[in-house]
Amino acid sequence: MQDDERTGKGRASGPVKAVPVGLREEYVLIGVVAKRFGVHPQTLRLYEREGLIRPARSSGNTRLYDRETVERLEIILTLTRDLGVNLAGVEVILDLRTRLARMEGEVGRMMEAIRAVAKERANPSTNALALRPKGALAIRYE
Repeated sequence: MQDDERTGKGRASGPVKAVPVGLREEYVLIGVVAKRFGVHPQTLRLYEREGLIRPARSSGNTRLYDRETVERLEIILTLTRDLGVNLAGVEVILDLRTRLARMEGEVGRMMEAIRAVAKERANPSTNALALRPKGALAIRYE
């Protein structure tokens, strides 16, 4: 799909998932998703053009929605229908959610590293260090 001259929008960035023939049971067609959520299939195509969702494609270029994409669609519809957020706002919110999840992962890894260091320091027998005083020793005789 080329850039849409009317909207100035291009195809959603990022790779489109190729679907192996044997895994199609995990995917749902656009019509089924549209009916389930009470939206027109054209609305789902718009969300794809805007880069909000990225359904996989079959070898015949049919849109196939996996569980993750359907869950993302649920979030989009909650934001637009229930909370009145426009599509630009939805894009910002979804981006912030992605960044937050990434940062939560980084914090988790840092906490694991801190716990490992704390455990090491709490058990000095595993990492025994000989402490030596700096400088010369003065011995007093009385």
